[in-house]
Amino acid sequence: MAGMTSAQYGLTLRLELTNQVGMLGKVTNAIGEAGGDIGAIDIVQVSRTTVTRDITVDTRNEQHSQDLIAKIKGLSGVSIVNVSDRTFLLHLGGKIEVKSKTPVKTRDDLSMAYTPGVARVCLAIAEDHSKSFNLTIRANTVAVVSDGTAVLGLGDIGPEAAMPVMEGKAMLFKEFAGVDAFPICLATKDTDEIVRTVELLAPTFGGVNLEDISAPRCFEIEERLKELLEIPVFHDDQHGTAVVVLAAAINALRVVKKEFDELKVVISGAGAAGMACAKILMNVGVKNVIACDRSGIIHKDRTENMNPMKAWFAENGNPENLKGSLKDAFDGADLFLGLSAPRLVTPDMLKKMNRDPIIFSMANPVPEIMPDEAAPYARVVATGRSDFPNQINNVLCFPGMFRGALDCRARSITEEMKISAAHAIASIVSKSELCEDYIIPSVFNKRVAKNIAKEVIRVATKTGVARRTPPSSSHGSKSHE
Repeated sequence: MAGMTSAQYGLTLRLELTNQVGMLGKVTNAIGEAGGDIGAIDIVQVSRTTVTRDITVDTRNEQHSQDLIAKIKGLSGVSIVNVSDRTFLLHLGGKIEVKSKTPVKTRDDLSMAYTPGVARVCLAIAEDHSKSFNLTIRANTVAVVSDGTAVLGLGDIGPEAAMPVMEGKAMLFKEFAGVDAFPICLATKDTDEIVRTVELLAPTFGGVNLEDISAPRCFEIEERLKELLEIPVFHDDQHGTAVVVLAAAINALRVVKKEFDELKVVISGAGAAGMACAKILMNVGVKNVIACDRSGIIHKDRTENMNPMKAWFAENGNPENLKGSLKDAFDGADLFLGLSAPRLVTPDMLKKMNRDPIIFSMANPVPEIMPDEAAPYARVVATGRSDFPNQINNVLCFPGMFRGALDCRARSITEEMKISAAHAIASIVSKSELCEDYIIPSVFNKRVAKNIAKEVIRVATKTGVARRTPPSSSHGSKSHE
């Protein structure tokens, strides 16, 4: 898809044109010939001799941007005043801020919000720590914690470079579920230090969202924090992915008329997301899951490139102890789940699958196999990208998951809550809407977070994980309607 332009490479070009008929057409023709996609055109200033305009253009990548700028520089009667990268502009000063909910305009306001009145509230919480959920921001606040070791497809780029992603996560929490989230990027890769730091920060937050921490450390960090803390701890790279994959699988199976217990599932990628997806699929009844990594199929006899989570899978998955490569795993498979690297799957591999194959090819930005290559051989195709049908995106899960967990003050997020969240997502797609190209709702569908929150509260209450029953007028019921 090298020819596709994207807003992520969008430019705003401020151009000064000679004030004569045809100059704007000259510029737009040049941009079109260079392969740019024009958005807005605005007049900034007009004089007797010149016209200054801002032209917004989407390009394919950074090199394409430079080539387009060079082409415009070559036009007579046109000078470039300024070039702004729209993505960098959006990040100037960060993407989130803290706002006061209560104005402080009088002495009375100050005496209640701060000293001396605040002391009475502090003493009430000191006597009963649970009151911190009612009398502070804690009830609606999530820590988004990362060490920057597994950021998007960028890998280990460090805590400072991870901040824009964590800020973006906080934006999504607020936009889709009204949750106040704050990015916390830690300058350590030490598992003990991360666990201890989050433990020390826990009194400030109602939940912890672990993000972009590399495997296998992420597994231990999450498990230890879940044992230590009385608030929900959720590693989104694992469980957010797993929940949305399950939701997509539920609806894909309705399309192809198959059941979970009859599937053979092949997973490419045995990191955090791959192992979590394997676990949740096995928990809903899939008996035959084959997982592959760079060393091939994971099986009971394998010793190289293993870790505790892969060892767990070797004992609990791959029931026939199949050995070999990813290609060998495709024989008779019903569902392929790609969470690995670009271009690993070929049409010939899809030809070996069972009838009506389902392909979830989720490597970003280039999937394991492109949808147009898979289409002739697959019944249902999904990716992690927004420019194809059936985008499997974590943002469908985590806002609603935490909204529900916070509103019922859950002690943890359980497997039952995750499975119920997946069914809540799947249920958004009605029977009349369901088809090969629509198995998962849009990330902008406002019903998704509300449905998930409702189900999470129901299951948490039923299983004794909830510590309160939220009133119908609670923050959660109003925040995202």
